[in-house]
Formats: sequence, C-alpha cells, structure tokens
Amino acid sequence: MNVLVVYAHPEPKSFNGAMRDLAVRVLGGMGHDVNVSDLYALDFKATADAEDFGTLANPDFFKVQAEQSAAAARGMDFAPDIRHQLDLLLAADLLILQFPLWWFGLPAILKGWVDRVFAAGVTYGGDVGWFSKGRFRGRRAMVAMTTGGGADSFAADGLSGALDVVLWPIQNGMLNFVGFDVLPPYIAYSPARVDAAARAALLADYEARLRAVETTPPLRFHPLEDFDGRRLKPGVAPLTVGQGLPPRGS
Repeated sequence: MNVLVVYAHPEPKSFNGAMRDLAVRVLGGMGHDVNVSDLYALDFKATADAEDFGTLANPDFFKVQAEQSAAAARGMDFAPDIRHQLDLLLAADLLILQFPLWWFGLPAILKGWVDRVFAAGVTYGGDVGWFSKGRFRGRRAMVAMTTGGGADSFAADGLSGALDVVLWPIQNGMLNFVGFDVLPPYIAYSPARVDAAARAALLADYEARLRAVETTPPLRFHPLEDFDGRRLKPGVAPLTVGQGLPPRGS
C-alpha cells in the first residue's frame, strides 16, 4: 500500500512530529511505502494564484477552479510543487492528514495544500466525479491530529462542540468530497497539558490505529443515490450531522 502523510507543524520536535515519525516507522515496518510531505520543511506556498499554472486560460480574469480544470486538460500544466504533490496523492492508497487543530480547522499551510493540490479536473469535477463517485473511491483517508482542549471540550455538550461537527468541513467537505473512504479520526487530546506517561499512552493508541488501518470500518456518508438533486430524497434517514443526525455523544 502506498501511504502519503501530509504533515503540517512548524516544530519537528512537537507531539505532531512524534506522531508523524510513528506513522512512518509503523506503516513502513508493515511493508507499506510511506511518503511524507512536510509542508513547513518544504516551505510550501499556501496561496492559490496565477503562479500555480504554466499558462493561464484566461489572463484577463483569474478563477482558480477554471484554471485548474484548464491546466488538467493541458496535460497537468501545474507549477512543479503542485505537480509533485499531485503525483504523490494520485499514487496513494492511504492519505493521512497530520496536524494540530488551530482555530477549529486546518493550519493555513495545510488548507493551502488542499486548495492547490485538490485541483479541479484532477481530483474532482467533470468526468472525475465527486463524493461517492469521486476519483479516490476505494482508497482510504484519515485525520490524525492534536487538540489544545481535552476530550470533554469536544463532547456534544462541550465548550468546543461535538468533534464530528468540528471536523465536518474536513472529513466531508474535503476527503469524502473527492471520494475517499474516510476512517474515524485519531485525536490526541491536549498532549501539551499531560505528563510523559499520558503522551506515551496516546502514541501507543495511535500505533494500534495505524496497525488496523487496512481493516478499520470507514465513517458513513450518504452516497449520491440518496439525493434527489442536492437534497436528501424523502424518507431517507440522515446518516451524518451534516444532514441533521444528532452529534455523536448527544
């Protein structure tokens, strides 16, 4: 299995760094081919702009999605850094997004990776498809992240709100959107606020998740067949918080 770990933390000695190193060691030791895109080490450009393309289809009015689709049609006419990441992504059987939760979302450099690398015409749209008919159907993806707050903060009645609500834009709006089977996230709650033994336990739990990554059942999302246009068909019960299911733990 080809694995791509997209890692977004500015400090290599961080707990996120330890999780990245563990994923490389464990998955590599299981015989998988593991690539790491260390976005800070790469000084990866987070902003999508005209420099992302060899040629502009419309130099008078810049529209990211239209230019991405046109670049794909021209034979992947993207900037070298995007093309390299696309090569890694398109070869991956498993994608792991490794990051600290900042302001209830991805660090800017990782959001920029998604903006630029999840390119229209390559990862979704047109003949490529989306959601349950997306390009990456049959492949797996997982969020592996740390939080500042503890687990109780991310309960359905917690201060930060239910975790499946917090992660909905990432797990549905990014990973499921392009067709991945999205595995339950691995969350290391508040590693900066616990002792060494607790951090070791978090890493042991993560190792167990990694060793089961090929057999872990994915999260459930509605297939496109459940929709009539852009709305759930009458009588289809909601499966996710996005379509009205109460948050887990409520």
